Amino acid sequence: MVEALQSPEFIFNEATVRERWGLEPFLEGCAARGLSRASLWGEEIDKAGLEEARRMLSRTGISTFGFNRAGPLLAAGAAGRAECLDRARRAVDMAAELAADHVLVFSGGLAEGSRDLAGARAQTEDAIGALLDHARSVGMTLALEPLHPMVAGDRAVILSLSHANAICERLGEGIGIVADAYHIWWDERLETELARAGAAGRILGFHVSDWLVPTKHVLRDRGMMGDGIIDLAGMWRQVRAAGYDGPVEIEIFSDRWWAEDPDLVLDTALARCRSIFSGG
Repeated sequence: MVEALQSPEFIFNEATVRERWGLEPFLEGCAARGLSRASLWGEEIDKAGLEEARRMLSRTGISTFGFNRAGPLLAAGAAGRAECLDRARRAVDMAAELAADHVLVFSGGLAEGSRDLAGARAQTEDAIGALLDHARSVGMTLALEPLHPMVAGDRAVILSLSHANAICERLGEGIGIVADAYHIWWDERLETELARAGAAGRILGFHVSDWLVPTKHVLRDRGMMGDGIIDLAGMWRQVRAAGYDGPVEIEIFSDRWWAEDPDLVLDTALARCRSIFSGG
């Protein structure tokens, strides 16, 4: 018999509607639906200003779950990489100011003209180690989010849970993993690597959207939950079995859904998630 799913907390990542809504209407939309947490983007905080963003959070009763993002970390030369690391430290500081649960680390892809994937990974791991020292000093947890291998060229060099787990094990406390269904659903080691991360208590988040067939764009054509081929309920069982007891985070990068009324998007996403993850 398939185990009945207990209803989780649902939260939104701001990316789901930020093409149409700024920070304030997004937070108001979350609050109007009885949600208490949201994941925010640094660019939107910069637009509002940090102090005003804090006031918006206080006024709506929303607290910060994930903060996007610290990075990119990769650049062509040492000076460029040092500048990237300085910006990433400032992002960690902003996440700490907003009392975020964790801050996502974004490696970025290969430098223009480069074919050295192994070198890019080594540089990324060195930068993450340096960034982690800073994060520990301000009480902030870093989160590695493995991305789909199709974005290796221009967006990321951490492309599997196996790699993310290995980095976390080398670096120790203060760093964990966000499992994004869109990016990792294909991995034959999925359940094993989720259990590996869970055994160390380092699963920090679970992001959901769906994989459409055909996919028109690997970055901007994520599906509404239930419209694609990912076994989201099955993955949620695996994540829970690994010990994760946090929220299900809705994060949809989609030209199709960005063109819709944001209220419709939020309501549709919550209805789909309640059906998939709560059994009705």
